[in-house]
Amino acid sequence: MDKYSFLNAAHSAYFADLYDQYLQNPDSVEPSWRAFFQGFDFGSERYGLEDAVETEKVMGDEVSCEHVSISVTKEFQVLQLIDGYRNRGHLFTKTNPVRDRRTYQPTLAIENFGLSEADLDTTFSAGNTIGSGAKTLRNIIKHLENIYCHSIGVEYMYIRKPEEIKWFQEKLSINDNLPNFSADEKKHILKKLNEAVSFETFLHTKYVGQKRFSLEGGESLIPALDALIESASEYNVKEFVMGMAHRGRLSTLTNIFGKSAKDIFSEFDGKDYEQEVFDGDVKYHLGWTSDRETKNGNKINLNIAPNPSHLETVGAVVEGIARAKQDDKYADNPSQVLPIVVHGDAAIAGQGLVYEIVQMSQLDGYKTSGTIHIVVNNQIGFTTNYLDARSSTYCTDIAKVTLSPVLHVNADDVEAVVHAMLFALHFRMKFQRDVFIDLLGYRKYGHNEGDEPRFTQPKLYKAIAKHKNPRDLYAEKLIAEGIIDDAYVQKLEEEYKQKLEENLEDSRKEDTTEITPFMQNEWEDFTTAKEEEMMKPVDTTCSVADLEKVTKVISTLPKDKKFIRKIERLIQSRQTMFDEDKLDWAMGEHLAYGTLLLDGNDVRISGQDVERGTFSHRHAVVKVEDSEEEIILHNQLSDTQGKFFIYNSLLSEYGVVGFDYGYAMASPKTLTIWEAQFGDFSNGAQIMLDQYISAAEDKWKIQNGLVMLLPHGYEGQGAEHSSGRMERYLQLCAKDNMFVADCTTPANMFHILRRQVKASYRKPLVIFTPKSLLRNPKVVSTVDEFANGSFQEVIDDPEIKTADVKTLVFVTGKFYYDLQEEREKLERTDVALVRIEQLFPLPTNAIHAILDKYKHAEDIVWAQEEPRNMGAYSHMLMHLDAVKTFRVASRRPYGAPAAGSTVRSKKRHKEVIDFVFDKTKNNQH
Repeated sequence: MDKYSFLNAAHSAYFADLYDQYLQNPDSVEPSWRAFFQGFDFGSERYGLEDAVETEKVMGDEVSCEHVSISVTKEFQVLQLIDGYRNRGHLFTKTNPVRDRRTYQPTLAIENFGLSEADLDTTFSAGNTIGSGAKTLRNIIKHLENIYCHSIGVEYMYIRKPEEIKWFQEKLSINDNLPNFSADEKKHILKKLNEAVSFETFLHTKYVGQKRFSLEGGESLIPALDALIESASEYNVKEFVMGMAHRGRLSTLTNIFGKSAKDIFSEFDGKDYEQEVFDGDVKYHLGWTSDRETKNGNKINLNIAPNPSHLETVGAVVEGIARAKQDDKYADNPSQVLPIVVHGDAAIAGQGLVYEIVQMSQLDGYKTSGTIHIVVNNQIGFTTNYLDARSSTYCTDIAKVTLSPVLHVNADDVEAVVHAMLFALHFRMKFQRDVFIDLLGYRKYGHNEGDEPRFTQPKLYKAIAKHKNPRDLYAEKLIAEGIIDDAYVQKLEEEYKQKLEENLEDSRKEDTTEITPFMQNEWEDFTTAKEEEMMKPVDTTCSVADLEKVTKVISTLPKDKKFIRKIERLIQSRQTMFDEDKLDWAMGEHLAYGTLLLDGNDVRISGQDVERGTFSHRHAVVKVEDSEEEIILHNQLSDTQGKFFIYNSLLSEYGVVGFDYGYAMASPKTLTIWEAQFGDFSNGAQIMLDQYISAAEDKWKIQNGLVMLLPHGYEGQGAEHSSGRMERYLQLCAKDNMFVADCTTPANMFHILRRQVKASYRKPLVIFTPKSLLRNPKVVSTVDEFANGSFQEVIDDPEIKTADVKTLVFVTGKFYYDLQEEREKLERTDVALVRIEQLFPLPTNAIHAILDKYKHAEDIVWAQEEPRNMGAYSHMLMHLDAVKTFRVASRRPYGAPAAGSTVRSKKRHKEVIDFVFDKTKNNQH
């Protein structure tokens, strides 16, 4: 190594600190360093030794330049070795219990740093950088091996915040990154590890071949979670929100969350449920809520969210639940709610949703003060080897997106696992940031217990078959330490298995399974609702005084700030609309939000560009022109109002819909809205729609009031920007699982949003909202319709005399105004246009009443602007027999929702309109 190559290390914290120490007191540093610094100009371009005197008398020692140069060079070589361990030590750890680790080059051999065996017994001041003081190279290497290359590998050097790196290095130096538990603590760890092992063994014996997605190979997760909860209570953490897929879930429910094994056995026995209002789900998908008293007497609320087989969806939901709890109860200290997400190694590496969730973690609208991510790393995904499951070195490399630290730990070393978990907790609580734990273990059986893993991994599973479980390994260690004896372990196992036997016996005395609702405390004021209840009117009226108050506030900008002139006019026009009794769509929204806020409810809206609205109609957040300061007028209504949250989201649908769904799940008294830029942008969140929004109440006995606003309407903007794909949502509708609406008036929008909060139950609500109608002068409502009206599922034609009607047209959404315009142009007084505003539950009684009213009509039409294979037509056919006799006016069936050519789009649109008014122009077949 060239004597000047030490410059690569010149920015190390150690070098800078040492130089500062020299400047303050030259005699306080070693003679070799003092001689070096005398010829070193830290602030100039000169970094050589040329200006050092030929010889220097220092504290009675003759120090030659050559000696100084060699000594300094060696010191820097040791510094580079230390940096090598810090940056790459994790690649050379003992973290894999059943496989040989991959070989990485270059290694940490001292020769790669210009050092040799001759240097091993030389004392180096560089040892100060790791907190050990001046030590021999041999002792420095031993210290580094203990810190960075034992059962825990740490990745943190890519972090860009010096204070975080310094925290890591100090923590690692203090405890050598090695666990140090008392005898009693070790016994408790063994107890929890025994519960994990014995639980799985018991199930394997009693329910042979049944799927349980056992934790075997990763049982150390249980004592680690137990320690996490106990230690978090000392930080005054009040609530945990956890999400995990199948692997180890049953053990976690029983041994951490306190779910009775009796209930789990009932689920294994396949008994029916005690209630008919839901269909249930497999046992390893169900959620749970409980309260736990920790050793220090604190109470912690524990929540494990229900999840489907789409492994990573629950992560987004967990973050939303945590944020809702933080906003509602812990705004002053949000870290009191701690989200934990447990991943599989194949899932965290392969599922794009993880990236979306990680990208949310520091965003104002979605951050949750840091999540602890735990990967139960089986080194295999169903049958796929880890080498085929990712391109990255580690499955946890997604952590580097947010420069989050990662702790890789050997799942067989339970003390190391518990230690790593507590280390992660300390980091999260200190820096309010995400941290990842890669729990490297194995999977004892196949993907499920009925699978044969030797088909695809014969070599690996030969090794696993001979491998002792973590409890037995740990028991041997404690016996060797003299902490326990053989009888102690046997007693632990017998006592726990006896408890399980008693639970099994009790479960078999019962005929049905009772499913405890998730987060029952938050939902105690709400009832469940079947379709009959959903069709009952809800009082959504409000006083004119409240409407006036909201209007005045949201129409008045601060006079001491400068705004874009167009914004000033737009904000002021709100008061003008109110005074002229012509309220547009934006006012329908604003007054719904404002009146709910006055009633004490919170409102949360998120999605891409929702603050001003994709079509610039909302402007709920106004920017000061010269500073971009944000003004939210809705938060200035009163001192006792609810909180108005509105956030432009990252360019994510799947993750953000999952987050907002979780938010609505945890905060049922909040109006929670997700808005798409265009209707079919929700396609990116289809899994959330299929697995949660449409099915969760049936599967998991949980309600949710999330509102989805999907701009929809054919205005010649191409396939993706026309259709919200309403047919997909309508196909998901059944019994009483959700509301779907396609509103046409500001008043109806106002009332349906208020109904969502004023009802005594919660159902998801999908609203197909307009684009062109946002500024259509005909799309207005009166103040009285807001104050004293209600949501109208069907709107009869107010302009036509019943006796004159020959053609009765049923229509939904924006297409009504196109038909109304054509009717005026043709001067047709014999055509009635009836709007279906709520598509599910379909208001069949109201529709039949309309049919009776116009029973003398010669021609009954279902009209839609969508192609026949899309839109609401098939839904109407399924839910209303009379529709089979209707004449259908629609575009022909197409693969794409709309034409890309504006000319072609207008032509097709006109053909449908023409056919509504003249059935002889039948070009639909």
